[in-house]
Amino acid sequence: MSTTRMMILGLVNWMQPVHGYDVRRELLSWSADKWANVQPGSIYHALRKLTEEGLLREVTTEQVGMRPARTTYEITEKGLDELDHLLRGYWWEIKPATDPFFAALAFLPALPREEAAAALRNRAAQLRAANESMGLAAEKGWLREKPANVTWMWELMAARNDGEIAWCERVAGLVESGVSYLPEKTTPMAAGWERWQEHVE
Repeated sequence: MSTTRMMILGLVNWMQPVHGYDVRRELLSWSADKWANVQPGSIYHALRKLTEEGLLREVTTEQVGMRPARTTYEITEKGLDELDHLLRGYWWEIKPATDPFFAALAFLPALPREEAAAALRNRAAQLRAANESMGLAAEKGWLREKPANVTWMWELMAARNDGEIAWCERVAGLVESGVSYLPEKTTPMAAGWERWQEHVE
């Protein structure tokens, strides 16, 4: 929620006075659901919650014909303080992203070697495709219309992908080579590890 809070507070501060619909549309145009995990369905709820907390204030609510009512928001002084706190926290602190892949990797021996290596190479292929897609968007001039910091953000995503691609390929090679990744034989193994032993030996 804190990333969503920061994004919404930042956009309201930037665009105010602004309707919730325009905040949602802007976030979707940034593809924030992909790189910031800001889910479109959570935006209106977050706007209401931020208003209840005194971080935003409702300016007007309008209804045109049979369309749903549209509320216009502005940021409060308290909201500016919260935005400043969140921004600086994300700039100055390392906050590792939670990736379910790490949880799956903890159970690597549960997969047959062949499947684990194939999954790693598939992950690398998906990341490579994502980088190629970003490259095509850049070639078509999409990034030229954006501020420099957006270009730098895409470069960071591509660099992270490149690092993970190299890691996936290296570990897939290790898995295929037969390197051991079960607990040492001197360590008593739980029944689950023993069942998986046939997958990796």
